[in-house]
Amino acid sequence: MSDAYLPIEDIGRLVEATQEAGLADPSARRLLLDGIMLKYQGTLPLMAAPGMQVRSDLNEMNRVERLIDGSVPLEIWLRNAVAQSAEAGPLAVFQKALDAVARDAAGEPDVPAGLTAGETKEEIVHFDDTVPFEFLRAGEVAGTSVARIKVLPYQAGAPLQPNGFPHSGTGWLIAPDLLVTNHHVVNARTRTATDRGVVDPADLQLQAQNSRSRFDYGADDMETEEVAASGLVAWDEELDYAILRLSGRPPRPALRVATGPLTVTVEQPVAVNIIQHPGGQPKRVALRNNLVYEATENDVRYFTDTRGGSSGSPVFTDDWQVVALHRGTRRVEDVNFQGKTTAFVNVGTQISSVMRHLQEHSPEVHAEIAAAQSALAQRNGAEVA
Repeated sequence: MSDAYLPIEDIGRLVEATQEAGLADPSARRLLLDGIMLKYQGTLPLMAAPGMQVRSDLNEMNRVERLIDGSVPLEIWLRNAVAQSAEAGPLAVFQKALDAVARDAAGEPDVPAGLTAGETKEEIVHFDDTVPFEFLRAGEVAGTSVARIKVLPYQAGAPLQPNGFPHSGTGWLIAPDLLVTNHHVVNARTRTATDRGVVDPADLQLQAQNSRSRFDYGADDMETEEVAASGLVAWDEELDYAILRLSGRPPRPALRVATGPLTVTVEQPVAVNIIQHPGGQPKRVALRNNLVYEATENDVRYFTDTRGGSSGSPVFTDDWQVVALHRGTRRVEDVNFQGKTTAFVNVGTQISSVMRHLQEHSPEVHAEIAAAQSALAQRNGAEVA
C-alpha cells in the first residue's frame, strides 16, 4: 500500500462528516476507538478542540498500516463510525471510506483483472443492506415462538351453527405462558356493513378457552402438538390485541418486545420482518424487502407481504425484537414502493401502545410480561457476556 490509506481530501471529508453526525463530541471518542488496541490508543495525541482531535486521530491512524495484532485501526474507527451514524449523509461518507480502507488493507488491486467494460469493484448501492449471518440463526429461534392459532366461534355458550368454521390467525409468546394475537382473531367473526360482529364476553372467553395453538407447524406432513388455552386475560378492540393464557408453558422462549415506539424517517428506512401463518398454512417468513412506510404513536405501516391468517403476527426489526402486532391492510393514496404506485399498505399496532394500554387497564398482566421481558434481557446479557 501507499504511505496512507486515504488522501488528505478524504480525511477532511471524514472530519466534516464526524462533526455533522455529532460524533466529534469528546464523549463519542471512546465509541469510535472501541476495539482498537488500548496500548495504541494511548499513543494518540490529545488535542484541546474536538474537531482538531478527530483530525489528529484520523491522520495518525491513516499512517498506520497494521498493528501487531493484525488489526487496522483506521478500519475499526470507520466501522464504529458507520455503526454510530443515524443520518444518511455522514453515513455515506463513512461507508465509502471504510470500503476503500478495507480493500486496501486486504491487498485488493485497484483495477481487478477480468472486469468487463463498465464494471468496477464492489460498491454499496445507496446504503449497506447486509446483515450479520447470525440474523438467520436468531430468526430461526424467534420462529419457534410463533404459532398458528385456530379459534372456534361460540354463540350463547355453544359452538356456532351452521357456520361455525374455525378462524385462523397467528400468535406468539410475549411471556412463558402468554400468547398474544389480534382481538379480531379471538373474536372469530366476519364484520359486515350491517353487523360489527360483536361477541358476548362469555362467548369470547369460551372461544379463547377452546382455541388451539400449534407452534411447530412448518410443513403440511408434520404433525405437531396443539396447545390449549385456559382463558383470555386482556384485550382491546381498538388496538386490536388479545392475550391468552396457555394451559402450560411451551418449551420455547418468549419474544423480546420493544420498550418504545418505532420511528422512521425518509432518509433512514427501516426494514421489518414478519413470521406468519398466512391462510392458516405452514409457517412463512417475509424478510427485509419490507420497508416501513410510516409510523405514528399507535401504528406502523409497511409493505411486507401478508394475507388472511397473518393477523396477529409479530413484526420484527433486524435484531428480532417485536415492534408491532400485525393486524391488517389499509388503503392509501399517492404512495410509491419500488417505483410503483400501491393502493394498500399493511398496518400493525405499535407494541409499545399495547404495553401502555396493559399498564393502564390490566396492571397485573403488564407486570407479568414486564418481569418476563426483564428476565429475558438478563439472560441474553449473560449469554453475551
